[in-house]
Amino acid sequence: MLRFIQVIKKEFIHLRRDPMALRLVIVAPIIQLIMFGYAATHDVRNVPVAVFDGDRSAESRQLIEEIEHSYYFHLIQTADDPRDIERRLQSGEAMIGVQIPRDFQRKIMRGTPAQIGLYVDGTDSNTSGVATAYMLGILRQGAASMQIRQARTEGRLRMAPPSVSVEPRVWYNIDLSSINFMVPGVFGLILLVLTVMLGGLSIVRERETGTLEQLLVTPLKIWELLLGKLVPFALVATLDASVIFLLALGWFHVVFRGSLTLLVAMALVFLVNNLGFGLLISTLSRTQQQAQLTAFLFIMPSVLLSGFFFPIANMPVPMQYVTYLIPLRYFLEIVRGIFLKGAGIGVLWPQMLALTAFAIAHFAAGIAAFRKRL
Repeated sequence: MLRFIQVIKKEFIHLRRDPMALRLVIVAPIIQLIMFGYAATHDVRNVPVAVFDGDRSAESRQLIEEIEHSYYFHLIQTADDPRDIERRLQSGEAMIGVQIPRDFQRKIMRGTPAQIGLYVDGTDSNTSGVATAYMLGILRQGAASMQIRQARTEGRLRMAPPSVSVEPRVWYNIDLSSINFMVPGVFGLILLVLTVMLGGLSIVRERETGTLEQLLVTPLKIWELLLGKLVPFALVATLDASVIFLLALGWFHVVFRGSLTLLVAMALVFLVNNLGFGLLISTLSRTQQQAQLTAFLFIMPSVLLSGFFFPIANMPVPMQYVTYLIPLRYFLEIVRGIFLKGAGIGVLWPQMLALTAFAIAHFAAGIAAFRKRL
């Protein structure tokens, strides 16, 4: 046990003598959380809109006001010419262009359909798709309200048209805020990057500096050496996880509905998985640069296929099967379930079981690879 503690002290001395690395493992995760928390969002608002009003009537002005007062859109300027809409879309000044025809008021008064031109910049397919749906809702509702009002004025509509009352109830994320969804995901992403990178440098650094052979000839047992080198990284990652958790609650005001004990337990399992995989990378690599590149090649597919950015259900079926091999997928489902839904073991046990199996397999593979390369 004393030898094991001495290895831990040795690793902490390495960290203390490398202030740049210490700042990276402490400060960088905080900066990443703040940047991802604000930048990685699916919310659509303040979409720039250019409008050409060919009718210039009271009805067309009312429709423009409804667009301007919407939470989702920002009216940059009323275009003077229909061709001006295309120019603004091409230059990026506007993402949506609305063209109101010259006979808009006349058709509204007659009760006939009024065709409004809607032009969308589809470069960003996600934002443009959501913004188009919002704009269609505003235009259709506005035109329908005008026609009903005109029909009542002329006496053609003596009673209110039949309607269906819909009362939506949003659970778990009442404000439909992307921050509540993304920040728990960033919690898992930062733990993945930090621990895999640190674990990936644990053994290869000793090999590259020529001190691995010196450690092997000491009375240290294999488990004492490996755990002694990984425990400091696990403690640093635990400190980072605690800071990230407090920032999620205090800075971003993400609601936490679940069990803190369950979250800590699953975070530790995820750390074991990442450190074990990092140990495997470090054992198989000959240089620190090679270990970093290998870790990067693993991290990028993990992020893309875990559901962090893109829903897994929207991926092609073959890629959906590949996601079952990504431990981050299960951890994100666990973290978001605990944070937002207050889910417990009764709901999350399949993800917990899969994550635990990956942790055991990766750590065992790292130890086995180290033994074979002695």
